[in-house]
Amino acid sequence: MALPMSANEPERLVALGKYAILDTPPEAGYDDIAELAAQICGCPAGLVSFIDERRQWIKAKYGLPPDMAECPREISVCAATICTDDIIYVSDLTRDPRFNTSPLVTGEFALRFYCGVPLINPEGYALGTLCVIDFQPREITLEQREALRRLSRQAMVHLELRRRLRERETDLRALGEARDRAVAEKAESDRLLLNILPGPVAEELKARARVQPRFYDSATVMFVDFREFTRLVESLEPASVVEQLHQHFAKFDDIVAQHRLEKLKTIGDAFMAAGGLPEPNRTHALDACLAALEILDHMARLNRQREKLRLPAWEVRIGINTGPLIAGVVGKHKFTYDVWGNTVNVAERIEAACIPGRINVSESTWGQIKSRFDCEARGDVEVKHKGRVGMFFVNRIKPEFSADAAGHLPNEQFWGQVSQARRPVGA
Repeated sequence: MALPMSANEPERLVALGKYAILDTPPEAGYDDIAELAAQICGCPAGLVSFIDERRQWIKAKYGLPPDMAECPREISVCAATICTDDIIYVSDLTRDPRFNTSPLVTGEFALRFYCGVPLINPEGYALGTLCVIDFQPREITLEQREALRRLSRQAMVHLELRRRLRERETDLRALGEARDRAVAEKAESDRLLLNILPGPVAEELKARARVQPRFYDSATVMFVDFREFTRLVESLEPASVVEQLHQHFAKFDDIVAQHRLEKLKTIGDAFMAAGGLPEPNRTHALDACLAALEILDHMARLNRQREKLRLPAWEVRIGINTGPLIAGVVGKHKFTYDVWGNTVNVAERIEAACIPGRINVSESTWGQIKSRFDCEARGDVEVKHKGRVGMFFVNRIKPEFSADAAGHLPNEQFWGQVSQARRPVGA
């Protein structure tokens, strides 16, 4: 028996695969169709099967042994049925030259009667068959054959419903995955936004697509830069310069965050932060000076290590000023939270007038910290474009308010007197 093959076999196999029907458990709907087909035609057996590249796999069967699940395609009578678009009806297989040499006919199975209808999907591919069989020659009426044809359409309805449910599950899974990706991307977007904007500002930007500029009647601005930075980096590779700056600024980020300051930006080798915003508080000047002391302590320890290795020191100057300013977000595609006003300009000038390794504060800042910090008056210092400005060096926390001998860490008494002031304004 020559192996029948459909003209569009590769495409047919692809179409069959989309239904994911092969090797699936029994289903009542298909079992009912197989049984009903056998009863209508008065045959002892009926089956619904599908043909892949090597076998006839039986999805539903009536009147056949329970362990009979498939047979090789090369001996299958149904393999011929899928090559036609109409019913195949053979009353006696031993007299049909197409099938009379098949082991199913000549062997122990002794198949004699066959009537099968191809299961054709909407795209025109014959995926399998609905057939009835008998083990002796038989005749069935035209009406019985027509009933078999109608039942084949019902089998195809089941199959199409299965495909659509499968496609719906795939779509729902893809939708779920897309939703999960969107959630993850939003979380990442929010994380990145919080890296460049304070939390309340980021929330306002997400909610309103803009941030209303805000005036603060009292805030503290701190500038930090490195002495003779240009000369220092002349002896370094560009990658080393960037890496060392990153390490320093990353540490400054941690320090200012621990002291309730907002890191605003870096400008070359300069680092800028502010306290008392975006949520106003009454301790921003104290917070800035504590952060400045910790930055100096960190750089001193780092430079002691560099000295042992005979490497040049990274010396910082710190300038701090307190006063009114305006804060807001600028930019459309790359947002920046920034501050403006005379307070900012003076803070920058105070930093420029500082001595390396010292903290230089304005008179307005000194007025808010003098009860808790040891300060050294510098008098009025000429500042470019600002005239003479009163300045003070901050040396340390006063001994009675310090938790360490160096005067860098505040003790409980330091905060005990300002516990209410540490709360945000309006709390």
